Amino acid sequence: MKSAGLILWSSRPLSWINTAFPFALAYYVTAEQVDSNLIIGFLFFLIPYNLLMYGINDVFDYESDIRNPRKGGVEGALLPPALHLATLLASVILPLPFLVPLVLSGSPTATGVLALALFFVVAYSAKGFRFKEIPFLDSVTSSAHFVMPAVYGLVLADASLSLLTLTLLAAFFFWGMASHAFGAVQDVVADREAGVASIATVIGAKGTVRFAVVLYALAGAVLLATPWPLPLIAPVALLYIAAIAPWWSVSDDAAEGANKGWRRFLLLNFISGAVVVLVLFEWWAQGA
Repeated sequence: MKSAGLILWSSRPLSWINTAFPFALAYYVTAEQVDSNLIIGFLFFLIPYNLLMYGINDVFDYESDIRNPRKGGVEGALLPPALHLATLLASVILPLPFLVPLVLSGSPTATGVLALALFFVVAYSAKGFRFKEIPFLDSVTSSAHFVMPAVYGLVLADASLSLLTLTLLAAFFFWGMASHAFGAVQDVVADREAGVASIATVIGAKGTVRFAVVLYALAGAVLLATPWPLPLIAPVALLYIAAIAPWWSVSDDAAEGANKGWRRFLLLNFISGAVVVLVLFEWWAQGA
């Protein structure tokens, strides 16, 4: 039981909602009903998807994780080598009961989007791909982990990808890139010691923080171009900018201190998620 709990903990329970809600929200505002696809998809993106994403990550990042003081808590399990095989097996087996009905009920296009989402999840960490070690592609792929569930929800519900939909997805994508980039700052020393490349190890902690600020600002600016009341989401970007601004000029040696800002994200994600849900539902209700 202790081993099973540790494997489950590797799925980052505090982050489950960050992938499940984008899918559920995108699907519901399109399909306008609660059906089996919504329920199964929500459950899949809640736990199995995150176990696949983070479980694989914890196995293949073990060498850097043992050098990282923030691992072993809410920000990621420190999985002992004896659990690596079990974690990989659980990561692959648990999603299957959810994927089968989703594939059977979805269109070929929806299945293709789902397959692409799963590819990004695996390719980010797995040996042979390791997108997380390709600077800038690491942030792009990490953002896709959160945007693709929303895209899949839209396609599964047979939505037409309008200019507005693409604009909202673009803002979400910039937000995801910014969050990953800032997350990489706190790990810059541990990653370098383990020989792991990242956006932060290439352009440095200070440059990465500033890159993240620009992306958050861009996400907010894109939202200002949407119809009312959607621009009300834009100020959320300012909360993230305020959270990381203290590290605007952080040195690489002091980069671990950025973990304080990262921990604020755990709360900010719930606040921003609530704002997004409320505003999107108000926009949806006006058009209903």
